[in-house]
Amino acid sequence: MTTVDYQPLRPPLTFRDMLWSLAAKREYGLAVLIALIVIVVSFRSPSFLALSNISDLLVYCTQPAIVSCGVMLVIVTGEIDISVGSMLGLLTAVMGTLVSSKTALVPGFGWPVWAAILVTLGLGTAIGIINGLLVTLVRIPSIIVTLAMFMILASITVKIMHRGNITDLPQGLRWFGIGTILGIRASIWIMAAVLIGTWAMIRYTPLGRRIYAVGSNAHAATLSGVSVMRIKLFTFALTGFLVGVATIVTTLGAYDNGIGQGFELLVVTCVVVGGVSISGGVGTVAGVFLGVVLLMIQKPVLIFLNLGPGWSNWDKAIQGLLILAAVLVDHFAGRRKKPGAGGGH
Repeated sequence: MTTVDYQPLRPPLTFRDMLWSLAAKREYGLAVLIALIVIVVSFRSPSFLALSNISDLLVYCTQPAIVSCGVMLVIVTGEIDISVGSMLGLLTAVMGTLVSSKTALVPGFGWPVWAAILVTLGLGTAIGIINGLLVTLVRIPSIIVTLAMFMILASITVKIMHRGNITDLPQGLRWFGIGTILGIRASIWIMAAVLIGTWAMIRYTPLGRRIYAVGSNAHAATLSGVSVMRIKLFTFALTGFLVGVATIVTTLGAYDNGIGQGFELLVVTCVVVGGVSISGGVGTVAGVFLGVVLLMIQKPVLIFLNLGPGWSNWDKAIQGLLILAAVLVDHFAGRRKKPGAGGGH
C-alpha cells in the first residue's frame, strides 16, 4: 500500500504577518526606502549625488549617529534617556568656556584642547552615571530622571552661555569638525569608529549579550547571574560619554547658544525608526544608522526637490509620521512588552 505524505497547506499571509516580516527586517526596508528617495531626488537634481554633498550629509549625521548608539543600548535595556539634548548643550558650553579666552558671560580659561576634551568626556560620563544611579539604586523611572536632568542641565547651560555664542575657539579643537584624514572629514572617521565599536561589542562580547538579555527578560537575566543594575548603569554612562564625543566632533568654528535644543527627540526618533523596540530587547546598530540617515536626509531632500517656499519646514512633521509608523509596526507585529522593561528596576 502506497503511503502519501500529507503536507498541510500554509494559511495565507495576513496583514499582521506582513507587518511582522517588515519589522523583523527593518534594516532592509529602511535601506530600500533610502535608496528610492535618493534615486527620485537624483533624477530631479543630479548634483544630489555629488561627493561633496554626500560628505556633507555624512557630517550632518555624525552627531545623532554617535549619540544614538548609546541611547539605543539604554532603550534595549528597557529604559530611556531624554536628557541627551540638554547634556549636549551643557557640554558644549563647558568646553567652549574652557578653551576660549572670552565668552558671553565670563572670561574663558584658555585651557589646552586635550585637557578640555578630557573634562568634556568625563563630565558627560559623570552625568550619565548620575542618571543610571537614580534609575537603578533609587528606582525612579528613567523617563522622570532624565526629564528632570534635561531641565536642570538646560538651566545651567543658559547661565553659562548667557544667550550668547562662543566664537573664540582654537584651531586644534575646530579640526575635529573641519579637519580631514585621507580626504575624509575627521568627524566621519570618529562616527564610523563609534558605530563599528558598538556593533562589535554587541556582537562579540559577553557584555553585549547581557545588555540584550536584560532588555529581553530582566528576571531571567538576574537568575542567570547578570547584574541588571550594573548593565543599566553602564548604558547610561556610555551614553553620557558618547554625548561628550558628539560635542567634540561637531566643532565647526562657533558654539551657538541653541545647540542641543530638540536633539533628544531627534535621537529617540532615529533609534525607534531604526527598529529598536521601545519595550526593550531588540535593536541593531545598522538599523539605527539607517534611521539616522533617513531622518537627516529629509531636509536636504526637500531643498533639492525645490518644491517651493515652506516645504523645507515640513521635516519635523515627517519625523513625527515616521516615529508613529515605527511604533505602529511594532504594535501590529505583536511584540509583547518584556518583563522588567521601562520601570527603572
